[in-house]
Amino acid sequence: MYTQPLADAIAESERLVTEASFIESEADLLEGLQYLAGCVAACTHVAFDYDRDHPFLHSGTGPFTKMGLDNPDTMYFGTRVAAGYEYVVTGRRGTTTDVSFQLLGGEYTDEVVPDSETAFDDRKLDIADDGTFEWRFTPKSNAQLVIREVYNDWSAQRGSFAIARTDTAGTAPPPLTKELIEKRWATAGKQLVQRVKTWLQFPKWFYDNLPVNTLTAPRLTPGGLATQYSSVGHYDLAPNQALVITLPVTDAPYLGFQLGSLWYISLDYINHQTSLNGTQAQADPDGKIRIVVADENPGVTNWVETLGHRKGYLQFRWQRVSRELTEADGPTMELVDLDAVSQKLPYYQHNKISEEDWQARIALRQNQIGNRMVG
Repeated sequence: MYTQPLADAIAESERLVTEASFIESEADLLEGLQYLAGCVAACTHVAFDYDRDHPFLHSGTGPFTKMGLDNPDTMYFGTRVAAGYEYVVTGRRGTTTDVSFQLLGGEYTDEVVPDSETAFDDRKLDIADDGTFEWRFTPKSNAQLVIREVYNDWSAQRGSFAIARTDTAGTAPPPLTKELIEKRWATAGKQLVQRVKTWLQFPKWFYDNLPVNTLTAPRLTPGGLATQYSSVGHYDLAPNQALVITLPVTDAPYLGFQLGSLWYISLDYINHQTSLNGTQAQADPDGKIRIVVADENPGVTNWVETLGHRKGYLQFRWQRVSRELTEADGPTMELVDLDAVSQKLPYYQHNKISEEDWQARIALRQNQIGNRMVG
């Protein structure tokens, strides 16, 4: 059977998911199975909608194909490139805050974080007055090209990107063969198991050994992104508890905060406020942003919803920075009783929000994600 390798991989991946050590409830398991479905879709897409000699950009990570604590403010595009061949990336710059390019020397696995051959943002490109650009490169080794388009404002206009290998541009790949189809089913299965294993392991390296309910000082993000700092942590909240996070308004063009589940994926950021960026977050008159992480609604604009996740991950990102970030730029965090939140917010009256206005915020998120996905 052609499909047997993927069928076997789905069964193996289901075992990995159902036996995950952190599962404490049926909700945890169901979320894992939903996550697995997105992994199957992504790996099948990447394995079949791909040709080694005729590359094009695809998105293997999105709101329904989550992995690697995917950023709600980012559109991800990528492809594989082969050593020694010249490639050309063309496109038109949108109005988003940042576009970054990275060549990863290999793939993320449960044993290795790949090194970057190069990583830069669009400030290094020669962008014409009409927003068009071209970047030519010849990788020294087989690599992954990753393009990240980052929104500090979800109403921004997305750009466009395309890739070609200069020696095959204008030609077509050969017809399908039995051997190629067999290889693609096997590749999809192999990638699926590796994807699940990798992102079950990844937070153990960078998060789980940190003291709970704390955040690190800003640091360059592991993985080689040239102009991104991050502050990370993991939380453990009782139903009647909240985290009050305070940080200064940043001079970085992009600021993002999000929660992640123990599957190391974003929570539902379309229908719930599980993330905030520099445009969405309310700033207080003293130049500070104060965020309340809780399961129960505290009635403030910067409430970030845990959606019943008693445990999970927290991450701040700053991008397109022009200077080194220090501890003074980073967040502080306090664990408090939920009924004490108002006392911990010096501008509580300024922070309060009505149910009607909250629903309007969620409706705006839904609309902007819809426009971003199909626009």
